Amino acid sequence: MSHGTGPTRWQAAWLQGARRRGPMACLLWPVSLLYRGLIALRRQLYAAGIFQVHRVDVPVIVVGNVVVGGAGKTPCTIALVAHLQAQGWRPGVVSRGHGRSGTGVTHIDADTPATEAGDEPLLIHRRTGAPVCVATRRVDAARALLAAHPQVNVLVCDDGLQHLALGRELAVVVFDDRGSGNGWMMPAGLLREPWPPAPGVPFRPDIVLRQGREGGQTAAAAAPGMPTFDAVRRLAAHATGPRGQRIPLKELRGQDLVATAGIARPQVFFDMLRERGLSLVQQVALPDHADASVYAALLRDCPHPVICTEKDAVKLFALLPPGAPDAPVKAWAVPLELTPDPAFFAAIDARLAALQADR
Repeated sequence: MSHGTGPTRWQAAWLQGARRRGPMACLLWPVSLLYRGLIALRRQLYAAGIFQVHRVDVPVIVVGNVVVGGAGKTPCTIALVAHLQAQGWRPGVVSRGHGRSGTGVTHIDADTPATEAGDEPLLIHRRTGAPVCVATRRVDAARALLAAHPQVNVLVCDDGLQHLALGRELAVVVFDDRGSGNGWMMPAGLLREPWPPAPGVPFRPDIVLRQGREGGQTAAAAAPGMPTFDAVRRLAAHATGPRGQRIPLKELRGQDLVATAGIARPQVFFDMLRERGLSLVQQVALPDHADASVYAALLRDCPHPVICTEKDAVKLFALLPPGAPDAPVKAWAVPLELTPDPAFFAAIDARLAALQADR
């Protein structure tokens, strides 16, 4: 059984339609040309200095995508931050904090409510322990983070590819199995900006990371002259509970579970759970960055244990009553693991080494 909210169904239908050049895409194509022109004009204004690009005192690595609907930016950010930490860097993360209630600068710690932090920045902090700061203007977040954490010597900007006001030394564009969709710009297609970018275009990304499910194929999203690497995404072999419990995923087989996902493509998560042999009696697709009240309604009406993504758990776990230590667990979260080719990290390391040599 599967259901979702009205906007979720509409979004899913549009995302699917934007992968081919069908009647609706053709109808919207003239609008996409206008959007393409506005994007090009905005880039030129930044490149000419009419719109200001703000620099900070440490290297900035931007992780983003050129398609709508989520392509794995946050798992890539988490993997990149963990690698930088292992290499001896002291990274910090800045983000806009999509879905949060405020607009000002917020420094995130493990107890910051998701309504103030945004679900993805809070997840990044909890997974990596790195300093994370959010603000509507990412340059404000960057300056505030560096002032509060002077030990930070590299910044990772999560979902900042189209945010040109914060200067960057390196930009990584992430693709999933959809590639560039039908190759058209929004709203006729999935693209936020033209792909592949023409040589010499301002703010051209530096590296492509194509991520795909374990055993699947990655999309052909390379650009001429741009280093391109692959990454495998898979569910972890365990699930985590609201009090830090940890259980092998295989031990949940045979239980009736209700799966929920408030991400851009919930069905992908549901399919991955079934591939691990889990029995889903219900699938509840929620809008990306769903409000906490939606999770509260789900928990109130659900007779079975809930299984969700780590991103959902940021909000959902906070709604569960404390319960006794030996009480049955009402919700589990399954981490998503992203494993890039070692050559991807080698390319990042080489670029940072070159930046250090030039400073």
